Formats: sequence, C-alpha cells, structure tokens
Amino acid sequence: MQAQDPAETARRLAELRSEHRDLDSAIDQLIAARAGDELQLTRMKKRRLALKDAISRLESRLIPDLDA
Repeated sequence: MQAQDPAETARRLAELRSEHRDLDSAIDQLIAARAGDELQLTRMKKRRLALKDAISRLESRLIPDLDA
C-alpha cells in the first residue's frame, strides 16, 4: 500500500465523516417518516457501515506506528 500525504488523508477523512453524518441524518428521517421502503433503508445502512469502516482505516493511517 502506498503512503499518502497526511493532509490528503485528513481531507478525505473529513469528507467521509461528513457523508456518514449526512447519511445518518437521512436514515433517521426515513425511519421517522415511516415512508421509505425497506430495501432503500437497508442499502443506506450498508453504505453507512462501509463509510464507518473506511473512516476507521483512515484514522489508523494517521496514528504513527510505534515500535513495541
């Protein structure tokens, strides 16, 4: 895996966090309205989980490796 610039990683991390936050809000609204279909809700939840995983991976890149 190629090393990336920490500033680029931080920028991407901010984008993913924003997308996750927006998707979380949309899911909450859909549930509250009880108007969405279950398939759409399931897809949104899977996307939110994928974003959370991507955020975790990027956060781990920003933590420097320390020798044990």
